[in-house]
Amino acid sequence: MNFSQIDTFEGRLDLMRSLSKQFLSRAHKVDIEGSFPFENIEDLKRTGYTSLSVPGKYGGKEISLYELVRLQEMIAEGDGATALSIGWHMGIIMNLHEKNVWSGSIYKFLCEEVNNGALINSAQTEPKTGSPTRGGRPETNAEKRGQNWVISGRKTFTTMAPVLDYFIVNATLKDTNETANFLIPRGTAGVKIEETWDSIALRGTGSHDLILEHVAVPEEYMVERPNPHSRKANGWLLHIPACYLGIARAAQRYAIQFAKEYSPNSISGTIIDLPNVRQKIGEMELKIMQAESFLYSVARQWDTSSEEEREKMLSVLGAVKLTVTNAALSIVDLAMRIVGAKSLSIQNPLQRYYRDVRAGLHNPPMDDMTMELLVRESILKNE
Repeated sequence: MNFSQIDTFEGRLDLMRSLSKQFLSRAHKVDIEGSFPFENIEDLKRTGYTSLSVPGKYGGKEISLYELVRLQEMIAEGDGATALSIGWHMGIIMNLHEKNVWSGSIYKFLCEEVNNGALINSAQTEPKTGSPTRGGRPETNAEKRGQNWVISGRKTFTTMAPVLDYFIVNATLKDTNETANFLIPRGTAGVKIEETWDSIALRGTGSHDLILEHVAVPEEYMVERPNPHSRKANGWLLHIPACYLGIARAAQRYAIQFAKEYSPNSISGTIIDLPNVRQKIGEMELKIMQAESFLYSVARQWDTSSEEEREKMLSVLGAVKLTVTNAALSIVDLAMRIVGAKSLSIQNPLQRYYRDVRAGLHNPPMDDMTMELLVRESILKNE
């Protein structure tokens, strides 16, 4: 079955549910080995998922943000690393269409490549600048030579590096000191991947370093000169909280199943009937309901808003990420309290869920930046 052949959201969700079960069966091995989920990514490409966010005029389904977050959440129930990895690709294609800042010919070319199975991600973070959302100027540099741009530098946290076909790299222009984004094909001379990813969380994302050694690309591959002082609202980044909500759902499901089956000889029946366990199950469900309500409603708001209205959603988008990610942390913690010491076994998925949801604190936007944005907005509203 192929996603592009299914015309209903429920049908696509059913197909993803089936794939997610396969991803879950592979997750432990990938995590233990610190390898990359090649089979999962290949399944997503084979079934046409990776082109769903391509605009209709270029042969895609142009799915809504709401549908994207629901599908990404389902992937994460099987494997969080796979969800976060492919989420960047899916969201970038959606964002480029919505923002319409690239030349039409370059974006059309990229969509055609994606329809043929190509994968893309941004490579923006550097060792000395940290997250680009903090405003650091990239030390990667680009110099115009004839009809080409020549780019050199190192990028960290290049998620999905083992299988990416294209990179969007930000660099400082030597002649003007401005910052620009460049589209770089993987096969370009001077492009290298250094396998540096050794995180204990989301071990399967393959977020290695991208090395650029005098990489020459045509001048039209300088695709954007973003304003460094302008923070845009980016609905597509909701794929991040969707990932962590999916992981939390997996933890909830595991804990409930464990409680239904675990029967220590100190009690009659299983622990599902114990008041303290039922209290924790209720708390998990409440947090799930709150998180999904906030996430889904804001995704739908984005889908139905004008461009002008979307630019006013910066703070609420950040609030969703903060709320859902921290709720996911609490849900996994509650699940581990139900299961007890067994949850710390390397064979138990809960310890993987615990490590993986912690990574959400370090995905953009950061909690402190969101809180400052909310503070400023609150003060302005109450002047």
